[in-house]
Amino acid sequence: MEKNTEIKTLTLHEDEKNGSVKIADDVIAAIARLAVGEVEGASPLTNSDLMKKFGVKDVSKGVKVEVQENDVKISIAVVIDYGFNIPSTCSKVQEKIRAAVENMTGLNVTDVNIRIMAVNVK
Repeated sequence: MEKNTEIKTLTLHEDEKNGSVKIADDVIAAIARLAVGEVEGASPLTNSDLMKKFGVKDVSKGVKVEVQENDVKISIAVVIDYGFNIPSTCSKVQEKIRAAVENMTGLNVTDVNIRIMAVNVK
């Protein structure tokens, strides 16, 4: 039995002289996860126990990427540190993800949806 491991990719650039540049959805997801880690008070969902509790089987599944033409919608699961203002922190996360993905890929990020999965008590 063959396992279907098709990787979704998007062509960013293509020309006859040099060839094409393609990017996988997983790369966009990785950029988003790294961007979350740059915001004080927030982190991407990585704890395997938490992931199991919420039914997330794979680390990359904590981020959902939908690409249509040059527009990207991102949904991401995050953990907020106790004591941080949730709306303010999430707004910073959305801005950071949007800037990182747009700067690195040239794609237009239309939505960044945040799912708060837990509160981290240090």
